Amino acid sequence: MATWPEPDQGDYHIPNFQFVEGTSLPDLRIHYYTFGKLRNDSHGKATNAVLIMHGTTGNGTNFFNDRFAGQLFKPGQLLSAEDYFLVLPDAIGHGKSSKPSDGLRATFPRYSYEDMVRAQHFLLAEHLGVNHLRLVMGTSMGGMYAISSLDLWHSWVWGTRYPGFMDAIMPLASLPSQISGRNRMMRKMAIDSIRDDPEFMDGNYRIQPRGLRAALHVLAWMSSSPLRWQNQAPDRESADKFIDAWMEAGMRQQDANDFAYAFDASRDYDPRPGLKNISATLIAVNFEDDQVNLPELQILETEIKKVKQGKAVVVPISAGSAGHGTHTVAVVWKEYLADLLEMSKSANNAKL
Repeated sequence: MATWPEPDQGDYHIPNFQFVEGTSLPDLRIHYYTFGKLRNDSHGKATNAVLIMHGTTGNGTNFFNDRFAGQLFKPGQLLSAEDYFLVLPDAIGHGKSSKPSDGLRATFPRYSYEDMVRAQHFLLAEHLGVNHLRLVMGTSMGGMYAISSLDLWHSWVWGTRYPGFMDAIMPLASLPSQISGRNRMMRKMAIDSIRDDPEFMDGNYRIQPRGLRAALHVLAWMSSSPLRWQNQAPDRESADKFIDAWMEAGMRQQDANDFAYAFDASRDYDPRPGLKNISATLIAVNFEDDQVNLPELQILETEIKKVKQGKAVVVPISAGSAGHGTHTVAVVWKEYLADLLEMSKSANNAKL
């Protein structure tokens, strides 16, 4: 039984949504979940809104578990639904929002992180009445577009796309840099495994093509946690059972078109030119055992220097680590969230 509050949920329809690459949809649906009630100050400015964004191939419900909501959303916790208005949208192409598998398949517009951010800004400003965010945070993809937000980097995108719209930014398991090196290679392998498969049939397959299984193998490698997986599967038989179950779940839950589109969305992500414009207080948290954002690359430590009020943290491997997925294990990093909320509160008060 859940120990956190039940969310409200709904759909926001954006008519004639124009995508960056020039295509459009007559009706773009953005599904969302909310906790708590929005509050405004005497000038009508929202004071308690928090935007939380999921990773690649995920959705807003990824946070509805004891590791995240159970650590943050309950009364007295850092993001208590009694104190904050929490907004958790399904990004374009994900969850219950408009996506290729709804029917358009491979003719669905080729969306990007910027399209995701714009759609979520419409949701907040036009539908939910949020004109300011106390905090924007994201895991992996959600972390990546939070800046320009991070399974990529949405937090970084929000900070550069809408400067001044938020007080604090927390990208988790992401990097403020173009997708390159091994990260890009793995993504390309996953996309090519799907689209180069003859069973893909230009996106018009009747059953999920075998290429999706190959793409899921890539995802398993990217999201793996060597220490945790060794503890969970300490011998050959348990290891085989573990990965077989992981793959079967992926084949049930994923769609080949949706998967390829989601991985392709990172193609033009690069928040580096806008990092110097971020005025919000920012703490970026990565993890030592993250197979996507390897700490030895030193990208986070280098780029964070461009953010005026930015700080980078790389959390060491521990018994609670889960590789890239540590972004949803709040007990590992919530002390930094507490620091961020306090630091941004002080910085905001200093501006008044």
